[in-house]
Amino acid sequence: MLEVKRLTMLRDLAEHGRVTAVAELHGVTPSAVSQQLRVLEAEAGATLIRREGRVLRLTAAGAALAAESEHVLAALERAEGAVRALDAEPGGELDIGCVPSALPTVAAPLVAELAVRHPRLRPRIVESEPEDSVPRLKQHGLDLVVAYHYHLLGSPPRSGITAVALFDDPLMVAVPEDLRHAVQEDGLGPLRDRSWISAPASSACDEVLLHACRNAGFTPRIDHRYSDLRAALSLVATGLAVTVLPNLLCTAPPAGIALLPLPGRGRTVEALVRAGTEHQPAIAAALAALRQVGPLRAT
Repeated sequence: MLEVKRLTMLRDLAEHGRVTAVAELHGVTPSAVSQQLRVLEAEAGATLIRREGRVLRLTAAGAALAAESEHVLAALERAEGAVRALDAEPGGELDIGCVPSALPTVAAPLVAELAVRHPRLRPRIVESEPEDSVPRLKQHGLDLVVAYHYHLLGSPPRSGITAVALFDDPLMVAVPEDLRHAVQEDGLGPLRDRSWISAPASSACDEVLLHACRNAGFTPRIDHRYSDLRAALSLVATGLAVTVLPNLLCTAPPAGIALLPLPGRGRTVEALVRAGTEHQPAIAAALAALRQVGPLRAT
């Protein structure tokens, strides 16, 4: 019989590619991970991993077993949900990771809605970007994640994760008011020689800004980087910079700014849960509450 913890380590190795990353996720040493994987090979009766220099690669058997492990883990989550569903009322702690841009418009209404619907449930919000919250979700450090994906970037589906779309969040071009007409007429082209504000390098927000500008035929000159693009609107208001940012960050902009929609779909804000947990009472209650407050955010 294959042991679930070892299957999880193999799954994580397939996803992250490094034993050190798997060890960090599980809070053990790399040598302990290697030992557990060797035991899993003995249990499976097949070679699952081969070493290429200092790098471990999954064999065809290892890749097949890692892929099947997602179904096993989802089935175990569903089994746990069947037991929990016998409770009359959802209760206990519910750890929720939420992207910073959605804290005021998603997390706060969610907590308020759950307090009315399910007073025995205790949601705990943790501010976290998807690159940090999704691994925590898969390792049971979080129960639900409010995240997003940009359609311009074409991100592949996340293995072992069920995504529930909540609402679309358009991308906006923020420019000084005197540039409104030029951008309305010609898109991003008139901004090619302007100073740009972007998010930290290699973040999803940074990548989508670069992608949008390159689609318009130029590479932007990024002079400023803000972790909070909402704060960047104050610099745009001086007339000395421009940016692209999600509509959720455009509430109560300072005077002197034109906010114009970028053509095409921006990003989708979504709830992420581990596959198989969507029917567990507490998580199902949170998903239902998110759908309830969703229309309020989308208007």
